[in-house]
This record gives sequence, structure tokens and C-alpha cells, in this order.
Amino acid sequence: MNIDFHTHGKLSKKTEFSVDYFLEMIEEAKANGLDAIALTEHFNTIRFSDIYDTLDRLFPYNGHVYVADGLKIFPGMEVDIAETGHILMISTRENIRALREKLHDHTDPDHFVPFGVLLDWTEQEDILRIGAHPYRESTPLHHLPDELLNRLDAFDLNGKDLYQYSKKTYRVKVEQLAERFGKPVVAGSDTHQCLQYGSVWNEIEADCHSISDLKASLTSKAYQIHVSICLESKVKGAIMMKKLLKQSLEDGHDRFDEETQQERTG
Repeated sequence: MNIDFHTHGKLSKKTEFSVDYFLEMIEEAKANGLDAIALTEHFNTIRFSDIYDTLDRLFPYNGHVYVADGLKIFPGMEVDIAETGHILMISTRENIRALREKLHDHTDPDHFVPFGVLLDWTEQEDILRIGAHPYRESTPLHHLPDELLNRLDAFDLNGKDLYQYSKKTYRVKVEQLAERFGKPVVAGSDTHQCLQYGSVWNEIEADCHSISDLKASLTSKAYQIHVSICLESKVKGAIMMKKLLKQSLEDGHDRFDEETQQERTG
């Protein structure tokens, strides 16, 4: 099974969830040979619940994963912590919804949840906790206490960071951090735009149907990480397209606001 552990379903936190945009993401994921993704949208994106409300409406859910035209979608989200850093949470739909509700008062940067509290809330067998992009300069994790980092299940080898920094040295740093705690490294594209799919992925020997299946494959090291020879062009193209799409949306909003004001002033 080929899976990407770090994906987003929206262009940005400030954009609405678009069914058409998400369906395009699914098609591109499959076109890049993926059998599964973990949907780890930012927990403090606007109207977070719209994502899972829409998935519930569109796709069958078997208690562990959604299946979208053959693509498995493991529910998840990306959570900011008070100490600076992001944690990927992958679990059942019910657990993700419940955790998001607990985080209701922690969506503002001044009130992000402490790392230890988040870990205490998610000390369950059916939650996979991954330290996202641990050496990203803006949101590092490597500086946090060892006793907290050791409670994670894995660390993220991030496609965007492999593009941003030296591929070889960055990967070594992530692998050394994971080795220090005896944890696996998993690949995630961190895509917000469909062109970034296939930049990195994990080839798991088993066909996983649940979080416990995923955990078993990771702890037994029954998987391989793949980094595309086209990583640079995929990520660069996705970044450029995302920038253009965001600008187009912002221009559209500005024109709407201007026309609305003109109508009001008549």
C-alpha cells in the first residue's frame, strides 16, 4: 500500500472547503500511485467541521477509513502546540472530531495547547501521533524535552522541507532524531495543492485498514520511504500554483467587497 502521511484538503486555512478542489486532489493522489492518504488538515482552519461533514456525505466510512473512489482516507488533523511545533494526529473519525472539540479554546496562537497536555489527551492505541517537520525553522520540534518527544509514534520526513533545505542533510537529521528515540520516520508531502502529491510517499508491505495496522507496519519497519526524482519540480510547481490561486481568490474577494460597498453607497 502506498500512503502519504501528511496531506491537506484545502488550499489554505483561510479558504472554504471546496468539494471540487478536494475531488481534484483525490484524482491526483491516485494518478501518482497512492492507495491511501492521511488527511491532516490544520485544526484551526476555518470551518474545520465542514471537511468531515462533507466526507460523511460523499464517501463510505467503515469505522476506520473513508474510501473515495478506491483511495483510502485516514482521518486526521495537524495541531499547533504552545511550545511551537506541529503534531499530526491520525485516528478514527470519532476520535478526530472529539479531539477537535477539546481544542475549541486552543485555536489562537496565544492559547495553543501545551505539548504534554495534548499527549495526555491522546494516549490511546488507536491514535497515531507524528512529530511534523521537526527541523523546520519556523516550527521546530527537536528542541522540546526528550520525555515528551519520546511519547510520539513517529517523525515526519516532510516533502516541503526536503525541497526547502538540503535533501540529504535534512533527511539525516530527521533520521538521527528518530533513531535517538527508537521511532520510525514516515514520509509526508505536506501538500495543499495537488501537484505536490507523489513528491514523497511510503510503500507499506501490508494493505492497512486501521490505525493499529499502520502502527504495526511502522513499528516492524515493514515499509519503505520513496522520494521522487521530480520532488523539486513537484513542490516548486505546487507552491507557485498555490500562490496564484490564493492571489486570485483574494482579488475576487476584494472586487466583491468593493462592489458591495458601491451598492450600499448607491
